[in-house]
Formats: sequence, structure tokens, C-alpha cells
Amino acid sequence: MSVSEVAPAAPGRPQKAPGRSWPLERVLFALAGTMTLVSVLLVATVSAWFLVLTAFVGVNQWIYVASGNCPASLVLRRFGIVPRCSV
Repeated sequence: MSVSEVAPAAPGRPQKAPGRSWPLERVLFALAGTMTLVSVLLVATVSAWFLVLTAFVGVNQWIYVASGNCPASLVLRRFGIVPRCSV
């Protein structure tokens, strides 16, 4: 399939670059979920102090909800991952 055969983006949505199927919001959810599961595993096997990692993930999620940006979203945007929702 060539670039000219790709269907146009819906109005109000940025067109995805070829080969990039996950928008920023989906990548952030995957990253937060992975970090939370890693934290739970570390709490169960190493130390209860790894609950601080879980708290850090939660704080970053609330920062994203409140402002539309968090440290991870800023880094991911630099790598070219585009958001689906405009803030």
C-alpha cells in the first residue's frame, strides 16, 4: 500500500504517520500500566519502598489530566508520537 492509498484523516484528527499506529494517549497508558506492574512486582519481591514508584506514576497521570502534559508525554512527543486528542 502506497502513501497515496492511505485514507485521509477524519476532520479534527491529525493524520498518522505511516508505521505509527499508537497515539500518544495509548502509549502513555501502556507506559503507566507497565510501570505500575513493575512496581507491584518489585514491592512483592524486593522492598515496600518501591510503592514510591507507584505513587510517582499516579502523580504523573494526574499532572497529565490537569495540564495535558506530563514528563513522559513531552519526551514521547520529541520522538514523534502524535496525540490523538487535542488539549
